[in-house]
Amino acid sequence: MSKKNALKSLTEKHPELTHSEQQNVVSHVQRETDDWYLNTIMLKGVNVPFKYRRKKLYKSLQGQQVNITYYPANETIAGFEIEIMKIVRIKVC
Repeated sequence: MSKKNALKSLTEKHPELTHSEQQNVVSHVQRETDDWYLNTIMLKGVNVPFKYRRKKLYKSLQGQQVNITYYPANETIAGFEIEIMKIVRIKVC
């Protein structure tokens, strides 16, 4: 199955998923939480943080262009509910 077909079937199977290509990463922060690293990226022109978890540290994505597949979610921090985007798949262009 080609990349385009795999992506199309994934977004058809899960309609809440959104795919964006060639997005510029403005900020990338990696924090250790328990046994995982929580990665937060900010994209150029978007005011919502994108989050994903990995088992090990990766090189910084700051300044890179990425293709991402994500869905919207909410997170409560200090009593405030904020909108975030949970990344399902991320690849450097």
